[in-house]
Amino acid sequence: MKEKNFVAGTLAYMSKSRACGRHSTAKSYQDALNSFKRFRGSDEIPYTSIDNATLRLYQSWLQGNGCTPNTVSTYMRRIRHIYNLAVEAGEAPYIPLLFKGIFTGVESKRKRALPAGSLRSLMGAPEVGPKMRRTRLAFSLMFSFSGMAFADFAHLKRENIKDGVLSYHRRKSGSFIQVEIPAGVRLLLDELAACTDKESPYLFPFLSGKKTDEAAYKEYNAALFRFNRDLRRLAKACGVTCPLTSYTIRHSFASLLKEQDVPVEVISELLGHKSINTTQIYLKNFSLERLSAVNQACFESVYKPVSGAG
Repeated sequence: MKEKNFVAGTLAYMSKSRACGRHSTAKSYQDALNSFKRFRGSDEIPYTSIDNATLRLYQSWLQGNGCTPNTVSTYMRRIRHIYNLAVEAGEAPYIPLLFKGIFTGVESKRKRALPAGSLRSLMGAPEVGPKMRRTRLAFSLMFSFSGMAFADFAHLKRENIKDGVLSYHRRKSGSFIQVEIPAGVRLLLDELAACTDKESPYLFPFLSGKKTDEAAYKEYNAALFRFNRDLRRLAKACGVTCPLTSYTIRHSFASLLKEQDVPVEVISELLGHKSINTTQIYLKNFSLERLSAVNQACFESVYKPVSGAG
């Protein structure tokens, strides 16, 4: 960052990210930069023009434009990171409590998990056509692979499975995950893998393996878009009205384990999270039926009705 300018600093950081193959990161910063430029109404944003009052106005502007709390947080964290880099480089003044009153956390009220009945419908009934069958296979396999993220699922290679054990490193966190493939899942795996081009290095038919760098990133995004579209079509065919995306599979897996009294530490390790705090965001609240049953059992464990005096 040679210029004392937020736009130049962000562009420089994006360039470094792309050079390291972190295209998703670069896009995230590009989105935040575009938003902040629209708010400012200028392509020139000196670091000296960024203060707490400006950030509060920007936060209100984002909220007024319908941005979710998590979107607000993402944009603010991107601005904070670039500004901190500029402070370290001596290009921006250090301002204590610059982000005081600015939301940079995670809003976790929206839970994406599906109830067990919807999961059963999506995985088994009713019968669907061949193309939708592939989507159902992918849904079922991702769930059976400990709620695997689509990014990891699409990039699986044949060598990731050996002697009935699935082993891979998460693309997002680098965490190593190893789990036995459940009985009955192998047939589903073989059926979906049979749809893959024989020249592809990947196990499943989502990516060609012929593209590199930013072109590979764009191919992945296109594959994710198609998969989410196909999931919506599958949900409609199965009578599932809840919103459905690839993330829903992961959240549903975690929340179902919670309902089954699986310790959060185990759920966290299965998901490949580095922090239990991240896992807590995934977990849906217990169902009313479950809470009611626990509440009643607790009460009955100590309450003893007094028989009438005789």
